[in-house]
Amino acid sequence: MTTLITNIKELLQVENVPKKMICGKEMKILPTIKNAFLLIEDTIIKDFGKMENLPKINAKKIIDAKGKTVLPTWCDSHSHIVYAGNREQEFIDRINGLSYEEIANNGGGILNSALKLQQTSEQELYKQSAKRIEEVMKLGTGAVEIKSGYGLTKEAELKILRVIKRLNENYPITIKSTFLAAHALPSEFKNNKSEYLDKVINEILPFVAKEKLADYIDVFCETGYFSIDDTDRLLKAGAKYGLIPKIHVNQFTAIGGVQVGVKHKALSVDHLELMRDEDIEILKNTGTMPVALPSCSYFLSIPYTPARKIIDAGLPLALATDYNPGSTPSGNMNFVISTACIKMKMTPEEAINAATINGAYAMGLEKTHGSVCKGKKANFIITKKIPSYGFIPYSFGNSHIDKVFMEGKEI
Repeated sequence: MTTLITNIKELLQVENVPKKMICGKEMKILPTIKNAFLLIEDTIIKDFGKMENLPKINAKKIIDAKGKTVLPTWCDSHSHIVYAGNREQEFIDRINGLSYEEIANNGGGILNSALKLQQTSEQELYKQSAKRIEEVMKLGTGAVEIKSGYGLTKEAELKILRVIKRLNENYPITIKSTFLAAHALPSEFKNNKSEYLDKVINEILPFVAKEKLADYIDVFCETGYFSIDDTDRLLKAGAKYGLIPKIHVNQFTAIGGVQVGVKHKALSVDHLELMRDEDIEILKNTGTMPVALPSCSYFLSIPYTPARKIIDAGLPLALATDYNPGSTPSGNMNFVISTACIKMKMTPEEAINAATINGAYAMGLEKTHGSVCKGKKANFIITKKIPSYGFIPYSFGNSHIDKVFMEGKEI
C-alpha cells in the first residue's frame, strides 16, 4: 500500500544517508524541507522532497498536510513502563518533606514497586503496561526501551521481561528490552549484597540469555545501591552472554559510573544530573551516548543534566522519559523536549535531534528509526497547524499532534 502526504509545511529531520548520531555544534542543525511531500510504501519511507519535484504517483491514500509539520516519531531510549500499580502516596510524602532516599529507607521506592509487581499476575501486568504503551504511541513515541528492575526476584524479573517481549510482538512500536535486576537490593539481601549479585549472575542472567529476553544489561550505579565494583562485575557477566550495557549513573552522586560505562563500551550512560569535568572528558571520542532524563529532574526537584556543558564539549546528547512509577510517572516525550529547552537551555533543534536520531542510536536503532530517510521505518508525526517546529517546545502542556503513523499505518 502506498500513502502520499502532500503540501507539508515543513518536513523535519530529513537525510539521504542515515547518520550514526549528532554531536556538539551539529546538534543545532535540523535539516528540513519546506512545502514537501512524503511517500510511504507499506512499512517504509519510499521517497520525499519538495512539492515542485513530486513525481506522478498512483497512491492508494493521499493526505493533504497543508499548514502542518511532519517529523519522525520520538525515540525514547530509557523507560520502565512495565510496572504494577503506582506510587501516588510517595508523591504526597515528598510534598510533605520526605526525600527520595528517606522514602526508600522506609520501605518505599523501588522495593515498594517490586512488592506490588511480585503480587500482580503476568496477565494483569501486561494489561496495565499495554495501556501505557498505547498512551505513549498516541504521544508520538515510535520506539522505546523498557527495563526490568521492578521485580527483584527471578520469577518477577522474568515476568517483566516476558511482558516486554509480548508488548513488542503485539504493537507496531519498536521495543528494546533491558535486564536491570541490579536496580535495588531486595530487603532479604540487605546485609548480603554479594549473595544477591551471585543470584542475579548465576541464576537469573543465564535464563534471560537462553530465552533471549533482553537486548541490554543495566545497573543502578549509585551511592547506596550498586558500587563501581558491583557494576564492573555485572557488566562482565552480561558481556559473556552478549548483553551490551546501558547504565544508570550520576543521578545523585558521581562515583565513577561514567568511567566504568566507557570501560565496558556501554551504548549509553543515563541520568547524568551531576557531571564532573572528568566525566565529560572520558566520554569524548567514544561510542557511548549520554542520555538526559529531564522530567525525572522536574518531578524529583533535583538538578538537571548540564546539557549545555555536554553539547558545548562536542559530545552528543539524547533525551528520554525515564517513565516509571516513582520518579517519572509520565511517558510524554513532548514534555521532555519542552523541559529540555526551558530548564536545560537546549535549542529546539538540539532537543529534536536528541529525541530522534540520538535517541535511536541509544537503542541501536539508528539504521531504521530517528529520521526521514529512504528505507527507514515509516514512523512519523503529523502535527496540527503550528507556526513552526519551535512551537512544539514553546507551547508546553498542549498537544500539537494531529496524527501518528507507525510502520506506514495511522494508529
